[in-house]
Amino acid sequence: MRYLITIRTLLALTLAATAAFAQEPGPDALIRTVAGDVVAAVKRGDGRAGDAAALAEVAEKMILPHVNTARMTRLAVGVAWRQATPEQQQRLAEEFATLLVHTYSGALASYGDRVMDVKPARVQPGDTEATVRSEVKQPGAQPIAIDYSMEKTSAGWKVYDVKIAGISLVSTYRSTFSEAVRNHGIEGLIGLLSEKNRQNGKRLARVQL
Repeated sequence: MRYLITIRTLLALTLAATAAFAQEPGPDALIRTVAGDVVAAVKRGDGRAGDAAALAEVAEKMILPHVNTARMTRLAVGVAWRQATPEQQQRLAEEFATLLVHTYSGALASYGDRVMDVKPARVQPGDTEATVRSEVKQPGAQPIAIDYSMEKTSAGWKVYDVKIAGISLVSTYRSTFSEAVRNHGIEGLIGLLSEKNRQNGKRLARVQL
């Protein structure tokens, strides 16, 4: 009897896991859902236009969880990543995550009446990498192409790079980061990120006054 109960329990767990996997959104569906949720949050006042602190909170709670900040940091730092100690790598990832929050909140501040059209992604069963293409349409202007490089992790699909009009966010940061490491070493790069985040934090504090 115990054997049958064990078999049934294992079968139930397997079916539950299979169902959860089947319900997991694809990379394009995830981008579409997150974009819709963020825009809805901004429009209902969770992140009021011009309120930098509120927009930063929206970015941190609704966007950052879907970003693989560890991989994005590693790619942005480039070959210098291997020079960093584990403790330095952790500090880099933390500072970079904070920088991303300010970057995303800045983008939300200028979103206005723009509409995002997310294209269907070509993903085959078993794929762990995908590119999700989208266009941001705005009145009186040409659409802006935004492509998301994504990977499938144990926590679902996550973004590790964004290309805006063909320009990679990671590559843009890498250029700045490489110069900082070349001139001041890893600690210099950490200091650069920390100072940038400190300045952004002061800006948010001024907005809240």
